[in-house]
Amino acid sequence: MTKSIQQENDVITDTTNITDDQSKTITLDEPIKRGTTFINEVQLRKPKAGELRGVTLIELAHLDVVALQKVLPRITTPTLTTHEVSQLELADLMALGSEVALFLAKKGDRLMVFPPA
Repeated sequence: MTKSIQQENDVITDTTNITDDQSKTITLDEPIKRGTTFINEVQLRKPKAGELRGVTLIELAHLDVVALQKVLPRITTPTLTTHEVSQLELADLMALGSEVALFLAKKGDRLMVFPPA
């Protein structure tokens, strides 16, 4: 895994290279302001079992906000804080949460729902 975060014109962009089925980059409708910078994109990494501690799979599948507030800071690049997750626009939270829920499905099931282009 190669990781580099570029900061240009006070905008944070992450260019982490992970296989497609292990990560997903989400462009936010409403950028997150962090100090003098803005986060326009968030990369989600497929969580490992230990990163799901304290939440149930059902809560994540149901896009439970409290469960997402616990898990998203553990699997995002740049790392979002719990406060930043709680301040997300609803459409952005839904986009991030639905990708987390999709990570819960087996690879074959994901391919049936979303075949490669």
